[in-house]
Amino acid sequence: MFRPCIDLHEGKVKQIVGSTLTGVAGDAELVTHFVANQPATWYAELYKHYNLRGGHVIMLGPGNEQQAREALAVWPGGMQIGGGISLDNAREWLDAGASHVIVNSLAFKGEHFDEENLSQLVRLVGQDKIVLDLSCRIRNGQYYIVTERWQKFTHLPLNEMNLNNLSTYCDEFLIHAVDVEGKAMGIDCKLVALLADNSPIPATYAGGAKSIDDLDRIEEVGHGRVDLTIGTALDIFGGTIKFNDVILWNRKHQGAETAA
Repeated sequence: MFRPCIDLHEGKVKQIVGSTLTGVAGDAELVTHFVANQPATWYAELYKHYNLRGGHVIMLGPGNEQQAREALAVWPGGMQIGGGISLDNAREWLDAGASHVIVNSLAFKGEHFDEENLSQLVRLVGQDKIVLDLSCRIRNGQYYIVTERWQKFTHLPLNEMNLNNLSTYCDEFLIHAVDVEGKAMGIDCKLVALLADNSPIPATYAGGAKSIDDLDRIEEVGHGRVDLTIGTALDIFGGTIKFNDVILWNRKHQGAETAA
């Protein structure tokens, strides 16, 4: 199924190539595809109108907190929040209306999994309120989880053992295919298949979607077990995929699931 997104950068809704967001020297290499005229609340209202639950608001760096809070307030419990989530503020974001907190760097210490941090978060907010961002990049022919704005490789490959272990700390996984994210060059079917075959909990894939056919493709390759986030390619973000077509696709397949 389709899941929506709101990416915030410097207080505005944007679509960027995430791998260029380094945080170094003012992100001089940042590649931006789209900057919205509408605030985050406009998108939150749109998603609420069509009952598109399970989407995410991602704060890409500082200066986005107010926009994020206002979007969550539009639809309490309707969207997840990620970007700068810590043990100190996780509960605060849930109280602000987020259904889940999305964490990445919090779960890793350097190149290794930080079991202590993640266990503390589970005790603080509950496993059912946590989404683990396991966004990955390819190195030596294998997918490795990356952190720190997707710039730093961990020692954890994305495989059955690690997915099973990490699933005990969260409710869902969010995985950006960083090598294709924001480029509208097609989804990474190999990664989708890996998630479908090995993830014991719901997983949402993001990265590379370029046409409405990608929803069919991810449904087929993912065996109906992987959801898809579309950003840059959607017309509401300046792309060519019509948002209304995505809504119709969701309704058709939700109907099929209900009938089954």
